[in-house]
Amino acid sequence: MKQDNRFQARVRGNVLMTVSNKFGWIVLTTGNKSEMAMGYATLYGDMAGGFAVLKDVPKTTVYELCRWRNGQGRSFGTADDVIPAAIIDKPPSAELREGQLDADSLPPYEVLDPVVKAYVEDDLSYHDMVAQGFDPLVVRQVIAAVDRNEYKRRQAPPGVKITHRAFGKDRRLPIVNRYRQHESD
Repeated sequence: MKQDNRFQARVRGNVLMTVSNKFGWIVLTTGNKSEMAMGYATLYGDMAGGFAVLKDVPKTTVYELCRWRNGQGRSFGTADDVIPAAIIDKPPSAELREGQLDADSLPPYEVLDPVVKAYVEDDLSYHDMVAQGFDPLVVRQVIAAVDRNEYKRRQAPPGVKITHRAFGKDRRLPIVNRYRQHESD
């Protein structure tokens, strides 16, 4: 039987919220814009919390920020990385099952993030994105996932806005009746 650790993620979310209530702390969620776009987050698990620090930050930018932060420590005479290189270099994984990698079900983030930006921030259609040279299969996957996972994003906590069009107030889709914004055929 395959092990699915979404249950474990939800228990962890519950424990974090319990500790938060006990000490008056706020739980920060860990999902970034790329993951939120694709629905690559567990409701009441890693989405549990009061503030989404990375909600509008694409995954590739998260890595850039990590490298930048480590460089800042060195500029102040500290040789140690604040974020260990092993964390940055490790292939991304939701770690919901043994050996799982994000790349098993998502395009590489270097491919995914520009498509998410084109669809979400630039409001381009399937045909516009394909005309710009994006892989039609990736475009279809992104459009379908973004539209299908609106219900998850509606339940996410508020977060930082760094782009001109973030999920939430800037971009909302209906969550009923199998709504599809763009036809991809």
